[in-house]
Amino acid sequence: MTDSTRATAPMAGSPRTPDMPDDIRQHTCTSAAAGAYPATDMSREARLARKQRAISGEPFGPGSHTDKEGKTMTGAQAIIASLEAEGVDTVFGYPGGTILNVYDEFELHGYKDKIRHILTAHEQGASHAADGYARSTGKVGVCFATSGPGATNLTTGIATAYYDSSPVVFITCNVSENLIGKDSFQEVDITGISMPITKCNYLVKDPGALADVLREAFAIARSGRPGPVLVDIAKNVTAAEADYEPLPLDQHANHGRLGAMLRRASHDLKTPEPDAGDIQTLLDLIEGARKPLVLVGGGVIRSKGAVPQFRTFIERLNAPVASTIMGGGACPGNHRLFTGMIGMHGSHASNLASDQCDLLIAVGCRFSDRVATDPATFAPNAKIVHIDIDRAEIDKNVLTHHHIIGDARRVLELLNQGMPPHDYPEWKEWVFSHKEVPLKKDDILHPHEVLETIQAVTGGDAIITTDVGQHQMWSAQYYHFSRPGQLITSGGFGTMGFGLGAAMGAKMGNPDKPVVLCTGDGCFRMNCHELATVEHYHIPVITVIFNNQTLGMVRQWQHLIYGERYSQTDLDRGPDFVKLANAYGIGGARCATQAEFEAALKKAVASGEPWVIECAIDKDAMVHPMVPGGAPVTDFLLD
Repeated sequence: MTDSTRATAPMAGSPRTPDMPDDIRQHTCTSAAAGAYPATDMSREARLARKQRAISGEPFGPGSHTDKEGKTMTGAQAIIASLEAEGVDTVFGYPGGTILNVYDEFELHGYKDKIRHILTAHEQGASHAADGYARSTGKVGVCFATSGPGATNLTTGIATAYYDSSPVVFITCNVSENLIGKDSFQEVDITGISMPITKCNYLVKDPGALADVLREAFAIARSGRPGPVLVDIAKNVTAAEADYEPLPLDQHANHGRLGAMLRRASHDLKTPEPDAGDIQTLLDLIEGARKPLVLVGGGVIRSKGAVPQFRTFIERLNAPVASTIMGGGACPGNHRLFTGMIGMHGSHASNLASDQCDLLIAVGCRFSDRVATDPATFAPNAKIVHIDIDRAEIDKNVLTHHHIIGDARRVLELLNQGMPPHDYPEWKEWVFSHKEVPLKKDDILHPHEVLETIQAVTGGDAIITTDVGQHQMWSAQYYHFSRPGQLITSGGFGTMGFGLGAAMGAKMGNPDKPVVLCTGDGCFRMNCHELATVEHYHIPVITVIFNNQTLGMVRQWQHLIYGERYSQTDLDRGPDFVKLANAYGIGGARCATQAEFEAALKKAVASGEPWVIECAIDKDAMVHPMVPGGAPVTDFLLD
């Protein structure tokens, strides 16, 4: 083990890598000559022939070919060429001293015409934009930042991606190798800081290792349970020259760090084939059930091709379906079997069904404290079956009767092959008798009217991004999501300030889809500076502010639990959000009724330009229902 390139992964006990040994969790990987990135077993003649095939235009495999292979270039050139080889078309970032060599490549060699770079107002905005791009497209997002505070400004975005299993590669540049460890200007150990919130991270000190490191970073980010990877590169590496000859994609599994990970059967990069006996056990449990309930989570959204298999499964099972917030879009919101969200702000139908069901089939969810508010009493009458790609999630929060380890798509595919049609008319009648009645309408603009209007005006086609709080819950409850990647929200980390950056990334990745940010007046204060980015790049994101002049969700807790002591939650201050939007050159409107909001939204959609629409919401409007933390999901504090 040497010090020219260090690679780290999450600490021992991480749910992503539960039993990774020390030499994998934190080790130094070097160029092929030093042994940690070994050369292929091919002879010199074979390697030269491979290089000639690259130069002549013959690809080695999917994603492995670029016309830059087999050439000598700087580390900065190798970084950009590697991104080009991975098919990256958009990068979000913010430059600084240590990463200038990389940024220079956009001008020096014309990469700005091949890869779009979006300069955000703040590094955190770039991190959320790359995340939103990844979630909405299914591709790996890419984010650049410089050393020191530039890198640390990414940490909230990295953690947000980590908790929601979003594939993003973060590329930072540190001070030069001779300055590392000397408390140099804008030096920080970003690999150490980010270790608990990344699937893997690297500190690269050898230009010869760059191509392999970046290939592995992308493979790790998108494989198994997706997640963020950070690559930190010493500045001198970006200027030094080396042969750009990355290991072809079809050989990655046999070499280097990626090969070492794949050889460990427990590692989440190696997607396990579901056990046939486990599949049959679940089929037998279904056959004997009288009151089954399906719970869908974000794993079905993240698994490519899983949603069609999931919809086939629920149609054949023909039983009620509940969702976590991250599972939004797996089952259409207006589907006849859909009971709504489950948990702390779950619907009566979902929560009561979980209490009375005799079989709970959870697909791709982790039973967080917002879902299983009291794990000991969750689904007390049911045999709980947990389907997940990550073995570490099994029995972590809720004890299960049976589990199946595997990718959601493959598990559901096998279940569909062996499951006959079922029906549970009496059970469904009981569950759906608890569906909430339609909300009343009057002269006040209600949160549900805002979401219903967005649904109507956009034809239900809009991608909805949110920040965190009451507006987030209202969005999940009242907008009928119909496809994966349509709801982009920070479900695990709960990041205020996530929404606008995520909306920018979603729109850049989906230019033909309307993108609406639903945010609160508290959250929007944390990211409104990104309006500068929206305006400059003409990103037609429509921002809808639920303005109740308070930190609404915190106030709701203070009202219900803290004796109406509203400590530090009133936002009785500026700015004027319409004037703020105008200051950035963006159109704005203020609405107090449903008719005013509908007119403003139609105008914004028709304009094809970014807009900010402020909606006056009652200060005491609350998210219904509500279960207090730690209580059984049927103990509604607020109906």
